[in-house]
Amino acid sequence: MIIDTHAHIDMADFDADREEMIERARDNGVKYIVNIGCDIPSSHRSVALTEEHDFIYAAVGIHPHDVKDIDADTYLELKELLQHPRVIAVGETGLDYFKNYSPHDLQREHFRKHIELAREHKKPLVIHTRDAKEDTIAILREYYPNDPNARSGIFHCFTGDQELADAALAMGFYISFSGVVTFKNAEELRSVAKTIPADRLFVETDCPYMAPVPMRGKRNEPAYVNHTAEFLAELRGTSVQDLHRTVELNFFDLYGIGSKAKSGTISYQIRNSLYLNLTQRCTANCVFCTRISKPIVQGYNLALDREPTAQEVWESIDDPTKYDEVVFCGYGEPTLRLDVIKEVAKKIKDAGGRVRLNTNGHGNVINKRNILPELEGLVDSVSISLNADNSDAYDEVSQPLPNYRGRIYDEILKFIEEAKRYIPDVQATIVTHQKDVDEDKCEEIAGKQFGVKYRPRRYNIVG
Repeated sequence: MIIDTHAHIDMADFDADREEMIERARDNGVKYIVNIGCDIPSSHRSVALTEEHDFIYAAVGIHPHDVKDIDADTYLELKELLQHPRVIAVGETGLDYFKNYSPHDLQREHFRKHIELAREHKKPLVIHTRDAKEDTIAILREYYPNDPNARSGIFHCFTGDQELADAALAMGFYISFSGVVTFKNAEELRSVAKTIPADRLFVETDCPYMAPVPMRGKRNEPAYVNHTAEFLAELRGTSVQDLHRTVELNFFDLYGIGSKAKSGTISYQIRNSLYLNLTQRCTANCVFCTRISKPIVQGYNLALDREPTAQEVWESIDDPTKYDEVVFCGYGEPTLRLDVIKEVAKKIKDAGGRVRLNTNGHGNVINKRNILPELEGLVDSVSISLNADNSDAYDEVSQPLPNYRGRIYDEILKFIEEAKRYIPDVQATIVTHQKDVDEDKCEEIAGKQFGVKYRPRRYNIVG
């Protein structure tokens, strides 16, 4: 199931076949549609659609193109519409300095008024911005403090650069991509789309405009959101099922519609790998990690009421051979449960499966011995979180336990060197864009010093 978070199916383009088009959306797995108001008449039509179809919701607002037509009654009508139980957002609103259909000063004035309306009614904001990055960021910062965990609203049909995306994310906004990301000339946009954290990602059609490849040139409609979803999933290195699950959870987090992910997940599939969630305990508290505040990975809730037994972990694996690999991971440090790793890994190997271990490299210190000989023959691949190029930077980024600080980085380096003796495939990883971390030096440490693979990754992109 997929969600079209921004559509205009009330427009005249759909008058001839609106019901058939809506049925096609259902037939193609569209679970929800959010129909967006651009002016008072379209806002009323959007609300009417929600009363006719139980899977359609509405946003109401005045597009920046149309703010020149706002009169004394406009905000009174918007406030009345916002009382409707199926109106879930304010917008679309924002700034458009590309077409300039309304004066810039009026756009800025009414953008602020829409923001104030959203805050008054405690609704998310749906933002349209084009060629107006500086003013958009500046105005939003007047109202939204930097809080990446907030649920401020959506930058819809995102076509901006990395600076705009980073600013939006810092203020708690979600980023939604339309069919534009599939266009041949959208290379810069695709580079941005790769960096958006999974828990801040949406897809949309913005129909009837901008149909995605391979439907480009046709009238766009909600059923076509699948093409954008499939494109984004491939671009970001996930499966489309991963993207659908993530978008559905994001929709619930922002709007409270649908259902939240159930906690207590032991095994979870991303792409064609099966991950095993052994623990939420860890010997580090990395600055980028949300294992305590929001233990969500690709739409899975990894919060554990208790740690699963080895038997429960094994029983959560349907068939180890159907996956590319089975990964001991979770939202914590798996070597805190070394005995479970060894017991379950042996069963996976005996069944013909492949095993990977994701670890922070603290395992020898945790267990007060060299554990790597015990993993020989049980683990085919190990991914070790290097995370920094020196001890001081590591302590800042990874925030290890107090009694580990100042010494654990050297133990990680020893762990990488020792791992090569017992495990066929070893890689060192870092989470990119961390202050005071020299990423080039990290790559040099992995490749030249240790001769292992190096993998930089942006946190919460793939999982």
